[in-house]
Amino acid sequence: MNPHDRVPVVLVSGIADAPMSTVTAALQWDLPTAVAVRHEIDPAREVLIRTVSDADGLIDRVEIDVAHACVSCAIREDVVPTLERLAATGSWEAIIAHLPVSAEATQVCRVLGYQPDAAPHLRIAAALVALEGSTLRTDLLGDDLLVERGLPVRDDDLRGVAETASAMVEYADLVIAHDLDDDGRDLLAAIARPDARVAGSASEVDARVLLPGVHRHDHSEDWVQAVRRGPLPTRTDGKAWVLDFSSERPFHPERLQQRIEALGRGHRRSRGCFWLPSRPTQVCRWDGAGGMVSIGPEHVWDEAGPLTRIVIVGVDDDREKLAEAFHSCLLTDAELAERGRYWEVASDGLEPWLGPVRGGIGIQEWS
Repeated sequence: MNPHDRVPVVLVSGIADAPMSTVTAALQWDLPTAVAVRHEIDPAREVLIRTVSDADGLIDRVEIDVAHACVSCAIREDVVPTLERLAATGSWEAIIAHLPVSAEATQVCRVLGYQPDAAPHLRIAAALVALEGSTLRTDLLGDDLLVERGLPVRDDDLRGVAETASAMVEYADLVIAHDLDDDGRDLLAAIARPDARVAGSASEVDARVLLPGVHRHDHSEDWVQAVRRGPLPTRTDGKAWVLDFSSERPFHPERLQQRIEALGRGHRRSRGCFWLPSRPTQVCRWDGAGGMVSIGPEHVWDEAGPLTRIVIVGVDDDREKLAEAFHSCLLTDAELAERGRYWEVASDGLEPWLGPVRGGIGIQEWS
């Protein structure tokens, strides 16, 4: 099927039902020939609830028992198959997909981006995030967990609100935050992709403009990758700041463990990549928000070689302390002279997060 003949889908994600429902209703009003499909998770009953409606009213509402009432299961088992089934009927001009609360559009887009045969009758036209402007700073930089907000997630879902909401904003083509003030708009501009649009209400957006397709999968993926080599936009004003720490040097494994709290704590958003002399071929991911930081293994470095780069967004006054923490983790001139950039070690203390050290395989690639 020609991509232009596929049914456009507008994805609506968020961390609270009220702003998401408001945006979904506004999209339905602007697109009377569209169908809306809403997915909700009831983790207590382990049930996924699907509601389908259009301008003529309710079409279908079913409850589906799922073995694990989680976001990933919902997307895999029903969200994508339902969107494809509705698109294949050819009955509607577009589909509005109200995702489960805390479900990221990234999960849907990657299924369709990497497995296009899974849904040959549809295309993602826009990834939209609906948030509440009055709580924006706490939602994007605070230390609440999803379970602490009483959101419909499993008790063992330990994701933070800030890491979830910030990741949504970073991937989005459009962010709508109701009652948005200047400080909130500034914070969103610091976190969001540079060409993403930010609006203070659904009334500011003409939904029909979204249907030709403002979402570009590769473009969105490039922005949210752990390894980013290109320059970031320059920010010259506003309360929110962006620190772009970058070096060709690796982190010292021991000092990283000692200083990770200093670099990652606080009400900020941080993400990027780093490398270690003890594992020179391994891309190490850094992902932090609201004082919580996770590090983990990615793939191997590409032909451009290893890079340490962490970008931090914040609104406090600790920028000098963060700079000191970052630079203190890097190998010093003396250490480079004594041991070099690549170490042959049996252990570096980071195995619980990064897996086993692999003996410096691939050192010759950057010697």
